[in-house]
Amino acid sequence: RSTLSFYAFQALTYTIDLYRRDIKATQSYLAHLAAVSFFPTILAGPITRVSVLIEQFEKRKPLEAADGGRALFLIGLGLIKKLMIADYLGGNLVNRVFDFPNLYTGAENLIAVYSYTLQLYYDFSGYTDIAIGSALLLGIKLPANFNMPYAAHNIADFWRRWHITLSNWLRDYLYFSLPGLRSKWKIFTYTNLLITMVLGGLWHGQSWNFVIWGALHGLGLVIVRLWQTRMGTKPAVGSWRIASIVLTVHYVAFAWIFFRAPNIET
Repeated sequence: RSTLSFYAFQALTYTIDLYRRDIKATQSYLAHLAAVSFFPTILAGPITRVSVLIEQFEKRKPLEAADGGRALFLIGLGLIKKLMIADYLGGNLVNRVFDFPNLYTGAENLIAVYSYTLQLYYDFSGYTDIAIGSALLLGIKLPANFNMPYAAHNIADFWRRWHITLSNWLRDYLYFSLPGLRSKWKIFTYTNLLITMVLGGLWHGQSWNFVIWGALHGLGLVIVRLWQTRMGTKPAVGSWRIASIVLTVHYVAFAWIFFRAPNIET
């Protein structure tokens, strides 16, 4: 399911861009097939616009020594993130507590939530590093997918840093396609934010857990938009910025509970 979902999102970028007349169709069917099924991105991203990949396939450049060194570094870094941090946290702590939370104390459950927050980041960003490095060895440059997401000072900033290509896809191909954005009624903006994030949650899996996770992030985005409308977009500084980062991390960690738990009861 995961592979098909990433394949579908990546392939749809080409179809929708053509429909919107944002790009010109390629003359090479082989380049199109290679782009929509490019193996580094097919499992878990980064979700890359097919038109961007096609352009690189049609204008191949020789691999430079600097890019080769960076590619090997990224692959090695990704393996360390996944095998030495993410898998260790998952196998020795997170899985045990989330499978049988009633056997552990409240403090141990809290530690498991923090650990899962780290596990998910290191697992996903580790795969991204491997994917970007593997593509770079072939002379293909993929977009960045993570940028210190747990340093975000609000939920909107978090989604500019976490799984960047997915958030861009949801914004460009779902949010902007929903009705009412050009209306003078701001309710459409807030409603569409909720709809986008709930659908983004359902994309991860068909269960109420993912609906709640998406709704929590949608609600967070709505609150940020309301706050910025009234107070302005100038970011907090000093101790207020530290407090906003801590609050954002804990809100994200709370939402991850629904993302990871096998069911509502757990």
